[in-house]
Amino acid sequence: MLTSTYIHMPRIGQTVEKRIWSSGVRTWNDFMDRKEDIHISKTRKNMVVAGIKESFERLESRDFEFFARTLPNAEHWRAFSEFSGKVAYVDIETTGLSPGNSSITVVGIYDGKDARTYVKGIDLEDIVDVFPEYEFLVTFNGARFDLPFIRSEFPHIEFNHLHADLMYPLRRICLTGGLKKIECDLGISRDEETVGLSGFDAVRLWRQYEGGDDDALELLLKYNREDIINLKTIINLTFPRLIDKKFTECI
Repeated sequence: MLTSTYIHMPRIGQTVEKRIWSSGVRTWNDFMDRKEDIHISKTRKNMVVAGIKESFERLESRDFEFFARTLPNAEHWRAFSEFSGKVAYVDIETTGLSPGNSSITVVGIYDGKDARTYVKGIDLEDIVDVFPEYEFLVTFNGARFDLPFIRSEFPHIEFNHLHADLMYPLRRICLTGGLKKIECDLGISRDEETVGLSGFDAVRLWRQYEGGDDDALELLLKYNREDIINLKTIINLTFPRLIDKKFTECI
């Protein structure tokens, strides 16, 4: 989808992008081959040509920061395929809802192969060195919850990544509600130990762990691991639908 994208280019908005798509031109290569068939001004064509050349160079050098800066936040998901080789699926557990009055208890990071959980009082500070390993972050409600919490406690982490907060693009394909509801809508199941658990249970389990219940921590970590692993399943299931929806908007 990234190589069909034009809105990150200077002075190229959604109207011009949709006009390009409506001409049957989808990819940057198509544009270069068929630019005479596209009904936009010569000035705009020249801008797109320059933008394509720069975009190819940036993509070849894996300059994820360039696309993170130039793509609208709501459209970062378009770059998923190109940067999924260094993706982190992220979810946190906390003692409450507000960064000012609550703290992080667990940060889960899944790279598509290994799920790692970092725990307060054990190794939570290790995430400072872990986040720079990645180019693309995938969360659910992370723009409003997870990342602000992490920034509050670890302000020296530079969040320069591409970031797809799935809650928003999923709404475009009529998948609404919380993460657990969307999992059910997509037919994604959970272990019988974690079915029905919520963020409130995560707080309860942490309090039980603080009281000496190590089994409560193990269940909390299992719950968190399922969250991050399921994020990968969700984006893999829905990414083609998101692309189809985006292209049909121009028809």
